[in-house]
Amino acid sequence: MERNRPARLLLLAALLPGLAVVAHAQKPAAKAKAAETATKAAEPAANAALKKAVAGSWRDPKNVARDAYRHPLETLQLFGLRPDQTVIEITPGGGWYSEILAPYLSERGRYVAAVVDPDSQSEDAARKYYAKAKTNLETKFAGAPAQFDKAVVAAYDGYKPAFGPAASADVVLTFRNVHNWRSADQAEGMFKGFFDVLKPGGTLGVVEHRAKTDLPANDKSGYVGQAQVIAMAEAAGFKLEAKSEINANPRDTKDYPNGVWTLPPSNDHAAADAAKYKAIGESDRMTLRFRKPR
Repeated sequence: MERNRPARLLLLAALLPGLAVVAHAQKPAAKAKAAETATKAAEPAANAALKKAVAGSWRDPKNVARDAYRHPLETLQLFGLRPDQTVIEITPGGGWYSEILAPYLSERGRYVAAVVDPDSQSEDAARKYYAKAKTNLETKFAGAPAQFDKAVVAAYDGYKPAFGPAASADVVLTFRNVHNWRSADQAEGMFKGFFDVLKPGGTLGVVEHRAKTDLPANDKSGYVGQAQVIAMAEAAGFKLEAKSEINANPRDTKDYPNGVWTLPPSNDHAAADAAKYKAIGESDRMTLRFRKPR
């Protein structure tokens, strides 16, 4: 038996490097599995906290009335929000989603409202418009410190968009804004900015008015083709992970005299047509979740 010992030692020596490679490969896989398990374990608590934020008594009743069209709980669940994340909302307007996101993230996470920097605009009318929007949002936040004391308002240049340090955010969200960036020839830079600020594995959530088909960049209807939005995100490096009909509206015919703004909540139509457009409701919207590759 001892005569075979050298051969056995040589065989063991040959196998050891391979065994080491297998063990090394298993460690990242085990870590990924552990992280996935921890995330799933935290989901019930995260969803309970999100439901509480959506049901918050501090929300403006006019905003709550739009839940039937905007489905905030289901939308944010699709985007996989957790209360310990850094979330950047792009151009939040009057703060409809801010009323949910800021309180939800206040204890363990971070909410950033990214608004257009008025000083980045060359035209006086645009500067005044974005200055008013920024001031209104800041006033809203200052008036309700219990909900917004930790919320951050950060200004960005739409022509050179940067939303924070590279790889610093977990989630970027944007609601009904892509059509504006397309018409201003800013969409490419915006999606690149989202990609840059997100951590590897980070989420981009997009809700947008959905056209029947692809539309030219100078289209003024407010709608965008779903395939076009996906192509913009993928060109920036994102991977489409999920799409949902949460915010779909088959009653939306998308052929109105004043574009999507004919519908609620803008209601840019003759008073005589109020019942007609109220019956249609808000626009048909795509809801897309993208992932930045690890």
